[in-house]
Amino acid sequence: MTLSKNKQQLPREKLLRFGVHTLTDVELLAIFLRTGTKNYNVLELAYQLFTEFGSFSQLISASQTECCKHHGLGVVKYCQLQAIVELTQRYLKEKVTQENILASPSQTRHYLATRLAHKEREIFLVLFLDNQNQVISVDEMFVGTYNCVEVHPREIVRQALKYNAAALILAHNHPSGIAEPSEADKQITQYIEQVCDLVDIRIVDHIVIGKGEYVSFAERGWI
Repeated sequence: MTLSKNKQQLPREKLLRFGVHTLTDVELLAIFLRTGTKNYNVLELAYQLFTEFGSFSQLISASQTECCKHHGLGVVKYCQLQAIVELTQRYLKEKVTQENILASPSQTRHYLATRLAHKEREIFLVLFLDNQNQVISVDEMFVGTYNCVEVHPREIVRQALKYNAAALILAHNHPSGIAEPSEADKQITQYIEQVCDLVDIRIVDHIVIGKGEYVSFAERGWI
């Protein structure tokens, strides 16, 4: 892959002319990298990194050691990547917490995907809602392994009572990338519903996040 020096500026020009959504993954990464190396211009470097990592998710979830092993990346760019991810999560969390969460389900899913999709372990997260369906808090309640997480419904209820929450949205990720819920996912959801029903707390949804896909229990009619 060889590009002239003038064409290295194309991603920025394309963004300004047509919008950021028109950029490819390689072009977005090239804008982030800003410069290439002695042997590769910035687009070539971005293409090479995508080839080596395989996806944005793999690049973002790479450890500092793994990231810095790749030519063209270093501590500074690793810190910048982590900061971009955190900035995105905080922006989306702010949007989610300022509105009736049930009025913008796609925004909620986008926030959850940004927060969970790149994680290498299963994380069970709970959004605690008030009577107006606004978010009181977003807590990562339980952290598991690559393919399972142990969930304790009583701990969820205890936290909900602490916040005086009226409703909950449950969410967890599947690091395998396949969002389809397991039987264990369905059983723990039913159990949490039963326990929460005793203290008059509603379960609005349980969203399972994969890589580029999700499953909503509410949309499936399971809640």
